[in-house]
Amino acid sequence: MKVFKNFTDYSSQKPLALSLGMFDGVHLGHKSIIDELTQIGTENNLETAILTFWPHPRFVFNPNEDLKLLNTLEEKKQLVEKYGIDNLFLKEFDEEFRNLTGEEFVRQILVDKLNVKYLIIGYDHSFGKNKSGNFELLQKLSKELGFEVEQMEAINIHENNISSTKVRNALLAGNIQEANEMLGYSYSVSGTVVHGKKIGRTIGYPTANIDTESIKLLPKKGAYIVEVFVKGNQYKGMLSIGTNPTVNGEKLTVEVYILDFDEDIYDEKITVSFRDFLHDEIKFEGLDKLIERLDEDKKITEEFNF
Repeated sequence: MKVFKNFTDYSSQKPLALSLGMFDGVHLGHKSIIDELTQIGTENNLETAILTFWPHPRFVFNPNEDLKLLNTLEEKKQLVEKYGIDNLFLKEFDEEFRNLTGEEFVRQILVDKLNVKYLIIGYDHSFGKNKSGNFELLQKLSKELGFEVEQMEAINIHENNISSTKVRNALLAGNIQEANEMLGYSYSVSGTVVHGKKIGRTIGYPTANIDTESIKLLPKKGAYIVEVFVKGNQYKGMLSIGTNPTVNGEKLTVEVYILDFDEDIYDEKITVSFRDFLHDEIKFEGLDKLIERLDEDKKITEEFNF
């Protein structure tokens, strides 16, 4: 997959089948669009492309908003490539671009610069200054400018439309299996292992403290069953998101106890995939009660069907 940050860097003899949007999470709704793109590309000898924005436009319109994303940039690239897209455009949402009307965007970018011959958009997608671009505009321009346009229907699970917002809300409620069902894969968080207070090792549960990207959404505070990927190997794990109230902690930390593992992994990058929610963050009366609960959580984790 080729990645472009500027449209001027792109040149190809083949026209494109393209879709545009944030694709945050690259969930099953997005995958349905990508699957359609790849089929159209194969049938019509077109290269496939996703046009998305980095950073998220909401950071431009609402710089003080504490927006957390489902994907880091690297994760988004990996998912889009995994699903078979040929080209990924990562457009900065700068002043010039945000002032393009929907029609100007179609004419100047999609047709003139990218040679789009087939365009697929989601069921609720709008674009351009003041959201002036929509499916109706695309239908009108497609006849004049010589491209085809298709609007995908929403993908439903349990009679609910899948959206990035609904995935975020599920994670923030600790509904891990619901979020994973909408994503089509297990939600994951990556980061570097850093030094912590090392209290866990004194009670038989040494944890790896993960320094995660600030832009990345963390599920609600609590304990989770996770898969841990470290140094090319996969392990079962128990992960905690919280402030360690039992020992009067204040800073939010992400810590994982890796089952059947005893290696020094400081400064290593690891990934944890969330599989299920164990319980909310608890302030125990003492370390003995904490150990009892950790023993229970470990048993549940060991018996979990990964």
